[in-house]
Amino acid sequence: MCWGRLGGGSPHDISSSFRYRKAMKHQSVLESHDPIYALATPYGRSALAVLRVSGEGCVDALATVFSRPAALKDCAGNALIYGHLHELPDTHTPTKAIDEVMLAVYRAPRSYTGEDSVEIMCHGSPAGIERIFGVLADLGMRPAEAGEFTRRAFLSGKLDLTQAEAIQELVEAETGTAHALALNRLSGGLSERIESAKQRLIDLMAAVSIQLDYPEEDTGHVELPAAEVEAVRAELQVLADSFRIGRVFREGASIALAGRTNAGKSSLFNLLLREDRAIVSSEAGTTRDYLEARLDIEGVPVRLLDTAGLRLSESEIESEGMRRSRDLMANVDLVLYLVDAAEGPNEEDLGLIAKLEAEGRCVVVHTKRDLLAAGASVTPQGEEPILLSSVSGEGLGDLHAVLVQRLVPGEHTDTEAVVIDSRRHRDLLLQAVAALEQVQSGLVSGTSFDLVAVDLQEALQSLGEITGEVASSEILERMFGSFCVGK
Repeated sequence: MCWGRLGGGSPHDISSSFRYRKAMKHQSVLESHDPIYALATPYGRSALAVLRVSGEGCVDALATVFSRPAALKDCAGNALIYGHLHELPDTHTPTKAIDEVMLAVYRAPRSYTGEDSVEIMCHGSPAGIERIFGVLADLGMRPAEAGEFTRRAFLSGKLDLTQAEAIQELVEAETGTAHALALNRLSGGLSERIESAKQRLIDLMAAVSIQLDYPEEDTGHVELPAAEVEAVRAELQVLADSFRIGRVFREGASIALAGRTNAGKSSLFNLLLREDRAIVSSEAGTTRDYLEARLDIEGVPVRLLDTAGLRLSESEIESEGMRRSRDLMANVDLVLYLVDAAEGPNEEDLGLIAKLEAEGRCVVVHTKRDLLAAGASVTPQGEEPILLSSVSGEGLGDLHAVLVQRLVPGEHTDTEAVVIDSRRHRDLLLQAVAALEQVQSGLVSGTSFDLVAVDLQEALQSLGEITGEVASSEILERMFGSFCVGK
């Protein structure tokens, strides 16, 4: 099998062959351009609301219910027009104004979707929005499906699949760093890396194709540069490995506060949140179930869990709380194991700390620093012991630094870095890496170029699926179906 023969393209024009497949894929799944509408801002009372309209004939259709129809029809695009929306004309009764609006008009192909589009900025009254919806439906428009505007942008070639996914990631970003990383992907940072790798593989495939298609010609034997194959493989592996950090920024890291009763878990929970969420008492066993909260630790989104204290108890409810605590400890990304600095750890503490550290998921915190006698020494437990006071906040900065380093090691604050946060991207990158490892093995063992070409093609296929050059309608439905309506 030879890449040069795919799609009937010339073996010397592998890039054209790949673009041909992309065009055929788009042709097979391209949807109609019927006009659609949706609310782009949250539903509810607000100063302003934005409704999006896109599709063939949407501008002319809106002109029939706009107070300045000629100005709207003649608008060249990328312009704002002031006026009023009215009900549909009726021969028996005069039309009534629905709302005072501003229309942002975009003409194909210079719009988000690549089609004629209008953004209607109106007052944020739910009643008014519903009346506008009714008029748009009467004009023959239909409600947009989830992610349909972005899907049309993808199918129109306005952005590739990585950029389309980055739009949803941008909307869902919980911290400034997560937002900046998603914006980098939307700006094409990931696309450029994938495209660069793909072009280098296409060059390698071209050399293989010449050997396969013209073996009788006096072209001489072409040696594939093993160093180039390794360089591309290594770059793709680095991208795949960045998922560990990207996942944390997108989904958030889970951290459980654990330890004996009265070790200071609820106090630290409140300190990290900077609010009194958990009940703090000298009475042991106050926390019977876990509390959960979201917070931002230096740009890292965190799901924080305050668990029930661990001790022997005859209380059925408290015992159930401790069982749940152990279950949570087994399934979180990181455990902050708290030890009263004055009392020190007991045998159970030491056993749990050793187990968690063996799994690489433990940070030991010695609490109640403010209650230590002057000059008192503390025997540190754990690999990264921290001495902290939940009353004064001493040691909190050290704790933040350790948590960030453990959750996102390296230069996590570099928002210009290309980091993936999609399992789909990670899996496809690993498929490409595995295919290139097969290429490397083939070059070492002297495998025929036919088999090398198959492995190179597999790597290209995986990269094409990342950017959407090769994508099934099922994948597109699943991906865009997770988007907001109106996006």
